[in-house]
Amino acid sequence: MAYLGQQDLRNLGFKRLGIGVQLSDKASVYGAARIEIGDNTRIDDFCVLSAGEGGISIGSHVHVAVYTSLIGAGRIEIQDFANLSSRVSVYSSNDDYSGEHMTNPTVPAEYTHVTKLPVTIGSHVIVGSGSVILPGVTLHAGAAVGALSLVRSDCDGFGIYAGVPAKRIGDRKRGLLEREADMSARR
Repeated sequence: MAYLGQQDLRNLGFKRLGIGVQLSDKASVYGAARIEIGDNTRIDDFCVLSAGEGGISIGSHVHVAVYTSLIGAGRIEIQDFANLSSRVSVYSSNDDYSGEHMTNPTVPAEYTHVTKLPVTIGSHVIVGSGSVILPGVTLHAGAAVGALSLVRSDCDGFGIYAGVPAKRIGDRKRGLLEREADMSARR
């Protein structure tokens, strides 16, 4: 995997760009002026970051694995130490599927009814491969989402969720908070 150099990253015109950012040269970025990326964050091959009017904010020490998409008109926030596994899809807007309105971005807005809601992925959240996060969802700090899950409602902190739709199936340990404190103390 090849990463963009510092000058190439700056040339994309991000709203904010931290130090130590690794962005694959095979990732696609739309609306860079509305995207913030923190320190030591890695975004792998074939990811799509498409920031609508709400923008995208990615914290520090975040990993966004291959083929992951962050898309929508609403705000998407990913806090420090979060991990999105491969093929995760995060949507902050959604077409109206009722049949009352037309759908897709090629149709003028007056004929569609797009819902846009913020999505927040808290610190230390991990989302398993192939999962889908829908508009308006908050994954609170430390939540874990199993692979191939559909998340359409909030997930409590340090809960483990899985399924379609995702349901709480257990509790996650909090030892990672001690590891974070140790890491911060060593800096």
